[in-house]
Amino acid sequence: MNERYSPDNLWRAYRHCWFVVARSCDIDTPKAARLLDHDLVVFRDKSGRAQVTDRRCIHRGADLAAGTVTDHGIQCPYHGWSFDGSSGMCTHIPSLDPSSPIPPNARIGGYRVVERYEHVWTCLDEPFFDIPSPPELDGLDLEWRPAAPIPARCGFMAATENFRDMAHFPFVHKATMGNVPSAIPALDVKRDGRRLSVSFQYDQVEQAHFSSIGNAMMHYHSYAPGFAAILYDYGETGKRYLVDFPTPVSRTECVIHWGVAIDSQFQGGTIEDILKLETAVFDEDTPILEGLTPPEVPLSGGWQEVSCPADIYTLNYRRAVKFVVDTILDRLEHESAAGR
Repeated sequence: MNERYSPDNLWRAYRHCWFVVARSCDIDTPKAARLLDHDLVVFRDKSGRAQVTDRRCIHRGADLAAGTVTDHGIQCPYHGWSFDGSSGMCTHIPSLDPSSPIPPNARIGGYRVVERYEHVWTCLDEPFFDIPSPPELDGLDLEWRPAAPIPARCGFMAATENFRDMAHFPFVHKATMGNVPSAIPALDVKRDGRRLSVSFQYDQVEQAHFSSIGNAMMHYHSYAPGFAAILYDYGETGKRYLVDFPTPVSRTECVIHWGVAIDSQFQGGTIEDILKLETAVFDEDTPILEGLTPPEVPLSGGWQEVSCPADIYTLNYRRAVKFVVDTILDRLEHESAAGR
């Protein structure tokens, strides 16, 4: 076992990474979320800004996801205490005499928030990396659709690996993709720190709805620890985009947040067509993911695994995750030593 990548160390590092906690379209009323075993509430404040705070009211422990949004912030459903979404500071206590000060420790956690790709992202501690912004999107005029989140009984790294694995197509996706060749050509995987990329020619399969648009060049682009995307280039028919960012709920559970986009020049169907197409594919993946042993990638070892050349992207993804973890832990250890 490599204790450097123990579950506790991974959790410590991931607190400094951005993860999705909700779709932007779902937070007009408070929405419960869970990230790294931490309960959160996601909501849009009266000014229209997305906010993420602790879900537990500091007063008597009520569930703020059952509360309401007021001019004072997120209001607890139990005694009406309100909290500012950005700072977490209590802003109003109805039972308190107006001349009395609010207790200074009446505060919950308030977290950084960014909305991107029609999703709400947060980071529990100081972020050490930016939210990915793949260069292949530069210059594209994209129409986005966030997909329905998929709860899965597996680790988020296992879900991320599945998204970029080409060797499972003919077995897991036979119903949607048809008779895809099982042999995987040599892949030229490029890795730079936490970023990986590879291109893969996907030829149309007769009578398979998935490839009815035609042949496509699939450009995979991933950022550790949990961002994976595919740009489908159909030549004159245009481009479409698929992005996947699983959220670590617990060490054996995740929520697969994902979405699709089409370029303004795309002629292979509507955005709703593409969303329906990819939903059918994801529905085939989930039962496989929920049957994995162990349920999460054994980054610290302890389980025997045998790999082959087709796994080169997966193995490089694990190196990229270790790069992220090492970068964060080294910095935390340096800061701790400097503070002594």
